[in-house]
Amino acid sequence: MLWGVTMGKVFTQASVSLDGYISGPGQSGFDKLFAWCTAGTVATPTADPDRLTYRTSEATARYLRGLQETLGACVVGRNLFDLTAGWDGRHPSGVPVFVVSHRPPPSDWAATTPFTFVSDGVENAIARAREVAGHRDVGVGPGGTVADALRAGLLDELRMDVVPVVLGGGTPVLAGLNATAPIGFEQVEVIEGIGVTHMIYRRAPQRPV
Repeated sequence: MLWGVTMGKVFTQASVSLDGYISGPGQSGFDKLFAWCTAGTVATPTADPDRLTYRTSEATARYLRGLQETLGACVVGRNLFDLTAGWDGRHPSGVPVFVVSHRPPPSDWAATTPFTFVSDGVENAIARAREVAGHRDVGVGPGGTVADALRAGLLDELRMDVVPVVLGGGTPVLAGLNATAPIGFEQVEVIEGIGVTHMIYRRAPQRPV
């Protein structure tokens, strides 16, 4: 907790296939994983509505609005940053973004963008994001940063947007988790949308052995 400020939660949100992948082989399958974003008629603009405005069911729109209203900062890995070309300097959420990377920013990257490159790991990136977000939430990933945050005990909530498709391989939603001991979560809510089921899980409190 910052002095006099109640901190928001740290969560991840990802579109994921039935067999647990956030992308298919060779970075494929995104058209299927994100088809739900334009499968309905209820518009939910992002901070950059010309580039991305969701069109979904009303249930999904409420879910998205809740995320937008409470998000204060994001933490992403360098792979995601490179894959999206840094969202051209403006993340769809419109909030500050902390990029976990051992490499410097691209040579042509504008220093005036709301992106901060953090070279000393996910834990420090989340700490800096929480300072900026204050009482609002911090979104992590998707990608390897999620497993790092989970191992460090910093992830409070998992939000899985489960899409009815099997990709058969690719990048797992919790890539790199490896031999981490079992981590318990409690189901908070299940929301049925068009072509997607939003599943929200909160990290279960540790009980004395």
